[in-house]
Amino acid sequence: MSSIRFTAQARRGVVALALAAGLAAGVAGCGGGGDDDKKPESTASAPQKDGSAPSPQEGQSDDVQAELKGSSGLLLQITSTERDAGGFVTVNGTLKNDSAKAVTVPGALRGDETEIIAHDRSLGGATLVDSKEKKRYYVLRDTEGRPLTTTGLSILKAGEELPVFMQFPSPPESTTDVTLQLPTFSSATIKISG
Repeated sequence: MSSIRFTAQARRGVVALALAAGLAAGVAGCGGGGDDDKKPESTASAPQKDGSAPSPQEGQSDDVQAELKGSSGLLLQITSTERDAGGFVTVNGTLKNDSAKAVTVPGALRGDETEIIAHDRSLGGATLVDSKEKKRYYVLRDTEGRPLTTTGLSILKAGEELPVFMQFPSPPESTTDVTLQLPTFSSATIKISG
């Protein structure tokens, strides 16, 4: 169990470093122009701000805001959903194997986008739906197309838990309730704080 947590933490560190490098390159290359036709969920619209990327565990607590039930006894418990001044939302939680046997984390959780499929198993297929504004937000990606979410998911032993995170573009400040959707899991309404 500790080796799985170490791997997830190490991968989060790599993602944070990649995000910081991408942000530095984005700030250096800001000149305003041209790329208006890119999708809002692409790397081009990733938040740009001074300072380092937030720790995925910031704001994480033991309080469960929502539970999403998956196949084979998998359960995703959402513990925090924080809006950052940099223009994105970080969703923290715990992925649990609530069954009595080991479960392989489904590859479908990473979604079906070619860019994300190329980068290991992840929660890259997650989306936030803002019903009020009628918009869907996809997991952010770094400059190499890696999703800004927990990666390297494989097998969870019976009763095992793994801390996870996902980062999305931020809905407008007026939106506080969104629906989290993840392939093979039920959906749930979560509240954005911050």
